Formats: sequence, C-alpha cells, structure tokens
Amino acid sequence: FCHWLQPAWKRPDGSWQPSSANFTSLADPAAIGSGLTALTTLMHEAGHAAHFANVAQASPLFSQERAPTSVAYAENQSMFLDSLVGDAAWRGRYARDRHGNIVPWELLEEEIRATKPYEVFELRRMLCVPYFEKALYELPEEELSPQKLQDLALEVETFCLGGLAPRPVLSIPHIISDESSCYYHGYVLAEMSVHQTRAYFLKKGAIVDNPTVGPTLTEKYWKSGNGAMFLDLVEGLTGKPLTADAWVTCLKEPLDQHLEQERKEYDAAVQVGLAVTDDLDLGMRIRITDGDEIVADTVEDKTFSATTEKFERYVKRRLNSSL
Repeated sequence: FCHWLQPAWKRPDGSWQPSSANFTSLADPAAIGSGLTALTTLMHEAGHAAHFANVAQASPLFSQERAPTSVAYAENQSMFLDSLVGDAAWRGRYARDRHGNIVPWELLEEEIRATKPYEVFELRRMLCVPYFEKALYELPEEELSPQKLQDLALEVETFCLGGLAPRPVLSIPHIISDESSCYYHGYVLAEMSVHQTRAYFLKKGAIVDNPTVGPTLTEKYWKSGNGAMFLDLVEGLTGKPLTADAWVTCLKEPLDQHLEQERKEYDAAVQVGLAVTDDLDLGMRIRITDGDEIVADTVEDKTFSATTEKFERYVKRRLNSSL
C-alpha cells in the first residue's frame, strides 16, 4: 500500500508544501522469487508516491486518492513504473545478485518463453471482475440470492476465460468492499494507458534512464493532480485517445520477435552499465523501517548510498539469523 500523511501543494503565498508518503513492500530473502515480487511491489508503490509528490496545485485536495481522482488515473502511474521491472533493458542494468553479477540473459529468456505466450490470460482475468460486477448490478433485486451470485460468477468466468478461473472471481476482495467495489475496471483502463504510454516513449527511443521520461510524466500526468480528466491526460501525453491498440499489439507480438528485441535491449543495457555509480541526491528524506524499528535514515546516515548499505547489512543479519 501507499498512503500520504501530507499531500503536496502550493500554498497561497507561493511556497511549496512537500508531500510525506509511507509505502511498503514485503520480501523474504530466503524465499526464491520473493525478491522479484517485492521489487515489483516497491516500484508500484513508489510510482504512487512519485505521482502524488509531484502534484503542483493550489490546494491539497488535488493530491489525494479519493474522488474525483479516478482509479485508472492513480494506477496508471504506479503500473507504468512497475512495468519497468519486466523489461530486459532495466534488468540488464540493475538486476544483480548478492555478488554484483548481472542477471544472465538465459534466465530472462527462460522466463519470457514461460510467460509471454500466456499474457492474454491475464487480460481476460482482469476483465472477469468488471464483467461480473456489471452483470451483478444490472440484476433485478428480486433475483438476488447466494446461488444466483455463484451461477453468475461461473457464467462470467466461462465467458471470459473459457472455463473456471484459477482464482475464483468471488474470492477477489474488491467486489465486497464498499470503497473498492465497481472500480476494478480502473485497473484495465490503467493497463491500457500503460501500454499506450510505453508505446509513445519507445517510439521515440528508450524508457530506461531516458532523461525526458520523468519531466514528461511530471508535466503531462502528475502536475495537474485530479484537476484534469484521466482520458484527457492520456491523450495529452500520447497524442491519441485511449484505446487498447498498444496492449493488443503487445499480446499479438510473435515470441521470437519479442525475444530478439528484448535481447537487443538487454545487450545494450549491459554494455552501458549502471546509470548511477556514485552517490545520488534524490532531493528527499528516506526512512526505511521494519515495523516500529527505524533501520536507516538518509538524514542520520548523511547520504543515500550510506542508507542503502546500512539497509543491506540489516537484511543480511536478518537472513543469517533465520537460517
């Protein structure tokens, strides 16, 4: 999750009120694959934090997740950032083992071959929830019953997936929560926007470590907050109305063609290496905590590098003590 103790905004006197955000990610260093899940979550929540930290309007109400901020608008930012984790261009630069070795291409190729042909099922899975909710809320009240809900879920799963869903639709918590019911379609719209936004940047060059990406996102997506409509923002950045075309193009891309492009970007990334090799000034204070324990703090540790090294030592101690 990510939540804001202090929204960012411009005060009436013109001074800047920076935001304060808390976000979390969970990982078990002893569990294989846990790091990738944690990294994706970290990037996702950091996308939310970066977005709301860069809303520059004359009221804090423009920089919060409640209405009129839409789910699609908020999730577009976080899902765009976490999409980088799956890029060979990003992994070739930043994915390292504990000894600093670059993730081998053979490992990435194995993953791509195991997942790429089945990405369409994720799209169909996402569509199950809004299709179910649409059918549910169109159902006459006199027909409502526990059995009818189960039958309706089965019909939607069969329609969208061709059979029973690996995760039953009725097990998805959004459906029964008052604050998240009837908004799952926002994730679908956000994923559409992510692909359209990525296609826009990729047409101009690279995304990873491209110095124009951040300023463009800030100006076109983030700065306005909820003072602009989601669909208008997407069209304003990409130059086109929101469609699923870019997403469908990715799903239809032949596996061999995708592998060839990913290998090309991976090799280029490895050759270039890390974009940052010395200390980094992010213009912010970062505190890393484990429950109530403050593990590292950029103010106390003086530099970002010192903070990350302190956190790394902490994780290693925890890992060794658990083995």
